[in-house]
Amino acid sequence: MSISVLDMSVSLDGYIADPDDFLGGDDGERLHRWAEAKGEPGERFAEEWQAAGAVVAGRRTAELMDHWGGDHNGRPIFVPSHRPPGPAARWGYPLVTYVTDGIESTMAQAKAAAGGRDVQVRGAYTGQRAIEAGVLDEVQIHLVPVLLGRGRRLFDILPAEVELEIVRVIDTPEATHIRYRVRR
Repeated sequence: MSISVLDMSVSLDGYIADPDDFLGGDDGERLHRWAEAKGEPGERFAEEWQAAGAVVAGRRTAELMDHWGGDHNGRPIFVPSHRPPGPAARWGYPLVTYVTDGIESTMAQAKAAAGGRDVQVRGAYTGQRAIEAGVLDEVQIHLVPVLLGRGRRLFDILPAEVELEIVRVIDTPEATHIRYRVRR
């Protein structure tokens, strides 16, 4: 059975990007540097990402990443949006599907396409809407020991308190990786 997992790197003060959409630091990648470390846990997370069957990405995230060139390592991408896709996604990227009838439909289509494998969720706004709609199963946070001080927050607006259950914690010098199950 497919589960949906919001997987995000975040600074200790709750930011996922600076005001210009860079991921912090002089090279703009501070929040993802942990993934470059050799061995565990970087390889474990890379295996999890590779094992996913589909991706749900917010429009902003998908467009900033140029839809990952049309697929997310061979996996289909589903983008919830109230507007039609731009030309590249519309005609050049057959594995990118824009879904206009809400996050519930987006997640259902992604889970069907995933074939029993996980659905990776990308983007703060999309993660928040999935939590709100009750269609997000887990949250995986890579908590990076840095204070960005400003930028875009991961959980800015939620409709209510959301209870989580810790599933796994992996502590490394580069980041603390915490996986939670969303309680319903």
